[in-house]
Amino acid sequence: MTAFHITQVTSEQDCSRCFAVMRELRPHLSDASAFGAQVRRQTRDGYYLLAAWRDEQVVGLIGYRIQENLMNGRFLFVDDLVVRADERRTGLGARLLDAARQKARDANCRQLVLDTGLGMALAQRFYFRQGLLTRSIGFYEQLAAEADA
Repeated sequence: MTAFHITQVTSEQDCSRCFAVMRELRPHLSDASAFGAQVRRQTRDGYYLLAAWRDEQVVGLIGYRIQENLMNGRFLFVDDLVVRADERRTGLGARLLDAARQKARDANCRQLVLDTGLGMALAQRFYFRQGLLTRSIGFYEQLAAEADA
């Protein structure tokens, strides 16, 4: 199997090549151009997207932001982590997390933080194997209809 490499997504062309993989994690995303526009907006707010490539194909993604708050100090928050279904169990998810950990260290972050859905048992097992521990439960309130947001 060919090795993969991880690079930051900076071009619109590469962003559009990420859409199908991101949609595996975020199936509500239905339009590649809207996805690209949202990634550009998020990038202006400090979002970074790293892509894992194998044979010029995107096979995994990790999106993150550097943040700071009173609870965590300076930390890297993982917004998105997905590996294409046929590439899972290859160590790629761990490599993407390692890349984010290095970005966190480079940015002098104290912690790496991420959320996952309560029903995502396989993801939770993966995160535990990677040394991440649960520390809180997130609470959410819908304030606007999706079309208004």
